[in-house]
Amino acid sequence: MKSPVNKLPVSLLIGTLLLFILFSCKKDPYEIGFDLLPPTDTLNVRTTDTITVEAFSVIVDSVRTDKVTSLLLGSMLDPVFGKTTGSFYTQLELSSEEPDFGDQPVLDSLVLMLFYNNYYGDTLTRQHVRVYELSDDLVYDSVHYSNDRLNVYPVLLADQDFYVKPTDSVKVGDETLAAHVRINLSKQTSYLGNKILYAPASALTSNSEFVKFFKGLYVESTPVNNGGSLFSFSVTNATSKLVVYFHDGATPTKDSLNYELTINDGCGRFLHYDHNRYLDASQDLKRQILNHDSAQGRSKLFLQGLGGVRIKVKFPFMKNFGKGKVIAVNDALLMFKNYETDTTFAPPYSLTLLRQDSVGTIGHLPDEYEGTGYFGGTYNATSRTYFFRITQYMQKILLNSYSKSYDLYMYVTNPRYNQVTPNRIILDGTNPAIPGSNASRFQLKVTYTILN
Repeated sequence: MKSPVNKLPVSLLIGTLLLFILFSCKKDPYEIGFDLLPPTDTLNVRTTDTITVEAFSVIVDSVRTDKVTSLLLGSMLDPVFGKTTGSFYTQLELSSEEPDFGDQPVLDSLVLMLFYNNYYGDTLTRQHVRVYELSDDLVYDSVHYSNDRLNVYPVLLADQDFYVKPTDSVKVGDETLAAHVRINLSKQTSYLGNKILYAPASALTSNSEFVKFFKGLYVESTPVNNGGSLFSFSVTNATSKLVVYFHDGATPTKDSLNYELTINDGCGRFLHYDHNRYLDASQDLKRQILNHDSAQGRSKLFLQGLGGVRIKVKFPFMKNFGKGKVIAVNDALLMFKNYETDTTFAPPYSLTLLRQDSVGTIGHLPDEYEGTGYFGGTYNATSRTYFFRITQYMQKILLNSYSKSYDLYMYVTNPRYNQVTPNRIILDGTNPAIPGSNASRFQLKVTYTILN
C-alpha cells in the first residue's frame, strides 16, 4: 500500500515559490518581484505603516565580559539612566621569564599604567579607584558576566583620586608618554611590590606559574554623585602594565631599575558593571523597567549598553495580516528615531536586533545574513534615525514557519559577544503624544503584494 501524498494548497506553494525568488534577488527591495508579475498584478502592491507595534524597555540581566579587548573603568551619573560604574578584574603577565631582581632589591614604587583607548561622558569630574589583589583564581578560559564577582585579599593596595585626561601626554622621568592613568600601588603599602621582588624563582619561570603566585588585580571605581565618565584601556597592544621600580640595596648609588608586568590579550580578565539598580534613573525610565509599565513605551523607549537596558518588540496581530489572502512581503522596515537633539551623550553607532523564544533561546533574524547594508542597525546622524530590514522574518511569520513564538529584542551590543559599549539612547515611542511626531514614531512599514 502506498503512503498517502500530502497535498499543499496551491496558494501556499505559490507564496513559498515567490518568497524563494524574492530573496534570491539583489535588487532594490521596493522593486523586488515586480518584473516577475503580470502588469495587472502590480496593482496589488501596497504599503502600510499602521501595523500594531508594541515596544517597551526592560533591564538586561547581564552580558558576557570576559576576554574583552578593552578594560573599562570609571563612574557616571546620567540624568535619565542614573548611575553606572565600571570596574575590572585582570591577570598580569611577565614581560620576560626568570627576571633577575638581584640579591637585595629595594622597592622604590609600584605603578599601574592604563593607557586611554576611549571615553564617554564628562571628563571634568574627579574619579576615585581602589585596587585589591585577587585571592580567587582568574582562569583565562572561564566565561564571566558583568554581574560576576571574585574574592580579593583585604589589603588595600591603592585608594586614589584622579581626573580623566585622555588627550594629555604624561611626563615620566625624561620620557613623554601617551595619555594614561597612573595608579600608585605602593603608597598605601609596599606589600605587593615586595611580593613580586622577592618571589620564589619557581614562580618566575613561566606565566602559568606566575599567575598561581600572583592571581591578578581588582580595580574598582567608586560611584560618583554627579557628572562623571566611563573610559576604556586597550589590552591588545600590551601598553597597559604594572611597573615595579626598584634599586639594588647593595649599591644604593646605582640608577633605579624597573620591570614590567603586562596586561595583554593573553591575560584572563573580565568587567563588572553596576547600575545601582536604577534607583537614580528618571521616573520615565523607572516606570518602564522597574514598574514594568509596558504602556509607557508608547511615549519613549530607552536603550543602554554595558548590560543595561534593552527593548522588547512585539507584533501581536501580524499573523492575522492579510488573513485569507496569500501575501508576499516585498519589504519590511522597522524604523525609529533618536528622541534627543542634545549630543552630550553620543548615541550608539549601531544596534543589534535578535529574536528570543519563551524559554530564552536567542537566534538571529534571517535578514541579518544579507549583511549590514541590507539589514541595517547603523545610526544615521543626519536624520537621527535607525532602521532594521526584517522582510524575510515577516514573511516567515506569515507562512507560520516558526514552530515557537518569538519576540524581538533590541540591544546596544549583541549579548552573544563580549563588547564594551557604554553608549545609550532615548527613542520616540510607538505612539508619542507630540504633535507632528507620527513620522518619527517607532513603527513598522511594510510593502507587500497580494497574490490572490
